[in-house]
Amino acid sequence: MSTARLAERVAIVTGGGNGLGAECARVLASQGAHVVVVDIDSDAAREVAVSVTASGVQSLAVACDVSSEEQVKDMVEQVKSRFGRIDILHNNAAVLSVDQRQRDRDICNLDMQAWDRAIAVNLRGAVLCSKYAIAVMLERKAGSVIFATSGLGMQGDMSLTGYACSKAALMMLPRSIAAQYGKQGIRANAVQIGLAPADNAHGSMPPELLDIIRDNHLTPELGTPRQIADVVAFLASDESSFITGTTLVADGGFSSHTPSLVAMRALFEKMGRSGM
Repeated sequence: MSTARLAERVAIVTGGGNGLGAECARVLASQGAHVVVVDIDSDAAREVAVSVTASGVQSLAVACDVSSEEQVKDMVEQVKSRFGRIDILHNNAAVLSVDQRQRDRDICNLDMQAWDRAIAVNLRGAVLCSKYAIAVMLERKAGSVIFATSGLGMQGDMSLTGYACSKAALMMLPRSIAAQYGKQGIRANAVQIGLAPADNAHGSMPPELLDIIRDNHLTPELGTPRQIADVVAFLASDESSFITGTTLVADGGFSSHTPSLVAMRALFEKMGRSGM
């Protein structure tokens, strides 16, 4: 019998076909979980599902638009039919393509179709997946639901209005679920994720932008997908059994300090060099 901390548990990872979702799927599998990779891109989902079997676990790829109630309901039925249970749901799916970024702008220039899509995928999708997966979890009176949120859900910024509002709601949703189903064994938490791009994603971001963001971190470098996946695995495990209804921040300290910190640091360094 495996001694891995997630051995024999069944985990659903939405948006699991690439990026952070794919890394979360791999890490959960490495710790013994059977992983269902859910993504609107069926080929990407299958590729990740095949890769996680290298950990010696079972996997299932399901093509699903999480904003569609019919598709989400069918996805959960497939999982239950295959595995008979659901122990972990990681609501990771989000829309943040280049086209979406260009249209999800400041309020006066916001494309309302981009707003609707952000709410539909990021928020409605998480609600739908939770609605149907928790119903299965309640049969065993145990389960961990995890939401991927963002610092943009807490702090104002120049753009991404729809994305930010959807992510803010994902900090409230786990509190509601924890209050509603905690006594029946269901835990729910969010992870407030800082910038942790995959290596191949750095090229799509201007170096100047990365420098600004890096300067505002309290760690030497930006985050990595593995660092986020490790937090998700922790929240999925019994090691976090007393943690529910909250948001765990994993952002390298980006959101923990005053806006003036970087400028003040530069000023103090200058004063030190001048002997003041």
